[in-house]
Amino acid sequence: METLDRFDLAILNELQNDGRLSNAELATRVGLSAAPCWRRVKALEESGFITGYRAEINRQKMGLGVLAFVRLDANRNSGDVLHALEEAIRQIPEVISCHYISGTGTFELQVVSRDLHTFSQFAREVLINLPNVKDLHTSFSLGEVKASSALPLGHLQPQPTTATPPRSRP
Repeated sequence: METLDRFDLAILNELQNDGRLSNAELATRVGLSAAPCWRRVKALEESGFITGYRAEINRQKMGLGVLAFVRLDANRNSGDVLHALEEAIRQIPEVISCHYISGTGTFELQVVSRDLHTFSQFAREVLINLPNVKDLHTSFSLGEVKASSALPLGHLQPQPTTATPPRSRP
């Protein structure tokens, strides 16, 4: 599957909004019958456009009231050393997101914790002791304005062409 048509985009939009839709409901929403809709979903999964389905869990209700953004600076930015650090970061459940960044710092982590005391202890005992870590810089979320993993897909929609009216001759 190389290109996405309007049905594929509609399926992706609907599943981003509600991954628990039944195939019958999804088919109705996108204007297909059930069998072709199911085949398209399977093709989107097999092509890697859909990489999984998961429940969104409220972190506050789970007792994880602190969300920290940690910029981690590495001592050296060479291949083997960074790979060891990346692998160590992948093993830490409290790190819910990690990005290799440009500019100041090497990685930007999102870390969840019960409270500030627990985070402080975690930073001192775990993060700063990761292999090749030189320094940490932390900012804390004071409130969530928007949290969504849904991707904007509008740029993939075909743009309508506007017909130019014929010029009148004098």
